[in-house]
Amino acid sequence: MKLAKTNNLPLDQFINFALYDKDKGFYMKKNPFGEDGDFITAPNITRLFSEIIAIWTITFWKSLGSPKKFNLLELGAGNGEMMKVIDETLINFPECYNACNFVIHEKSDFLINEQKKNLNSKKFLWLKDIEKINSNPTIFLANEFFDAVPIKQFFKKKDGWFERFVNLSDPKKAEFKEEKIDIEKIEKYLNFEISKNQNIIEYSPDTFKYLRTICDLVQKNDGGMLIIDYGYADSKMHETLQAVNNHKYSNILENIGDSDITYNINFHSFEKFISQFKEINSIFTNQKKFLTSMGILQRAEIISKNIAFSKKADLFYRVRRLIDDKQMGELFKVMLIKNKKNNFRTGFQN
Repeated sequence: MKLAKTNNLPLDQFINFALYDKDKGFYMKKNPFGEDGDFITAPNITRLFSEIIAIWTITFWKSLGSPKKFNLLELGAGNGEMMKVIDETLINFPECYNACNFVIHEKSDFLINEQKKNLNSKKFLWLKDIEKINSNPTIFLANEFFDAVPIKQFFKKKDGWFERFVNLSDPKKAEFKEEKIDIEKIEKYLNFEISKNQNIIEYSPDTFKYLRTICDLVQKNDGGMLIIDYGYADSKMHETLQAVNNHKYSNILENIGDSDITYNINFHSFEKFISQFKEINSIFTNQKKFLTSMGILQRAEIISKNIAFSKKADLFYRVRRLIDDKQMGELFKVMLIKNKKNNFRTGFQN
């Protein structure tokens, strides 16, 4: 991406540059996942997480009527760890495995190469444009995907709404700027009143494009989407933009291209957006309730029966990280988008 001569970029374009620029972008030049990277995602903590997602996938596939062919499409597959374990788990369920067409949607060519090394399977297909998916029912998986999709920020002041920009005239001294905007234009495009009762708005135009496309596909071809991400369900939005470098928070305007830039998903806005689709609804819970109702603790007990105590302690420490209220259990939320006629609730029995 070439920077404009003004170098005054809307925040989402700046984030897009910092994360996805072909040469300098954070996700385009290295593998940031795991202990040696900048952050650790649930599939890197323990394979049990991915096994649970695999079991959930089988039960959801059955709720669709066990179609003879279906797509399992992961949005932003990181280093491919989750899909690798799902592949290895589903092979034990031949009817589902043989019906499954494994697909990955990934922006970064660097990460596609990492995924290909990790997955080493002819069964996988990489797709840049999800609209080009075939007409079979599709189960979309989005684990920590939407928090990495660039966002805009708007702030309400006495004389109206202002959008945040980043001035990059001198990249070593990048600074935030603000410009007045017409919020009604944005709301017309989104088809809902995003500014109602808000003082701050964080939203990603690309995220809503993804949601629109996926809801259309689910209405048309059946399927659904499982979203797992950190976020909150309040109707009131907060400012949550942050940068992470080497497992620590860092300044968004420093180390551009060497830090991940992310934010907390406002699931209430997702719910409002989804409600405009007549045949689609969503159900919602937190990661602790989802994983425990899917039997992660029982699975850990079975696995740990014949292993050394130190390995057992490590396994339960890792599972606790996923489900503890003070760690990922409450911070991470789980949402299922599906056709209204499908009464499936596995994992969401609150």
